[in-house]
Amino acid sequence: MKFLLTSAGVNNKSIHDALVDMLDKPIPDSTALCIPTAMYGGGGPGVKVWKFISGNTEHPMVNLGWKSVGVLELTALPSIDKERWVPLVKEADVLLVSGGDTLYLSHWMQESGLAELLPSLRAVYVGMSAGSMVMAPEIGEIFVGWTPPDGEDKALGLVDFAMFPHLDHPMLPDNTMAAAERWAAEIKGPAYAINDDTAIKVVDEEVEVISEGHWKLFSP
Repeated sequence: MKFLLTSAGVNNKSIHDALVDMLDKPIPDSTALCIPTAMYGGGGPGVKVWKFISGNTEHPMVNLGWKSVGVLELTALPSIDKERWVPLVKEADVLLVSGGDTLYLSHWMQESGLAELLPSLRAVYVGMSAGSMVMAPEIGEIFVGWTPPDGEDKALGLVDFAMFPHLDHPMLPDNTMAAAERWAAEIKGPAYAINDDTAIKVVDEEVEVISEGHWKLFSP
C-alpha cells in the first residue's frame, strides 16, 4: 500500500502533486472512501464529523474533486458481514482518514479487520494528523488521549517511524520544536516533526518528505 501521511490534509501544490502521482490517474477519475472514526475518540460526534465527511472544511481531503466519496465507519464494521464492505475497500482508489484520537483509531482499525487488510490494498492511504500517526509503531505519551484496553501507546506499525504533527501551529502553542525534541527522545525509532505544509510519502518502504514548510527528522 502507498501512504501519504499529512499533518493537515492536502494543503499545498507539492502534496497535491504527490497524491496525483501516487494515484497514477487524475483525482476526478478516482474513487474515495473517507474514514471519520478517529474524530469520535477525539472530540466526539457532532458538526466537525459532518464537516469532514461533507468536505465542508479548510483541510483539503474529501473536497478535492473525487469521482465519488463513500463513508467507511470502522465502529460499524464488526456488526456487518465482511462481504458487505471488504469489496468496497478493495475497489477504492484512496482512503481518506481524518484526525482525532490516534489510539482510538488504531483500536477500531484492528477490531474492524481493516488493519489486517491494509497491506494488501492497492489504494493510496491519505492520513491527516491522527490518521497519519496511527501508522507508526508508537505515538508517544504526550499524544495519548483515549486509553486502549491494554493501556499502551502502540499503534499499527505499518511504517517504521513516528510523527509529531502541527509543528509550530499558531493555535497549538505547545507544539513547538522544543516539545517535539522532548517527544522524540522517548520514541524508540526514527521520528518526524512536521508542520501543516508537510507530508511524508511512503511507497514500497521508500520514505520521502514532501514539504513547502518546515520539518525535522530525529534519529534514535
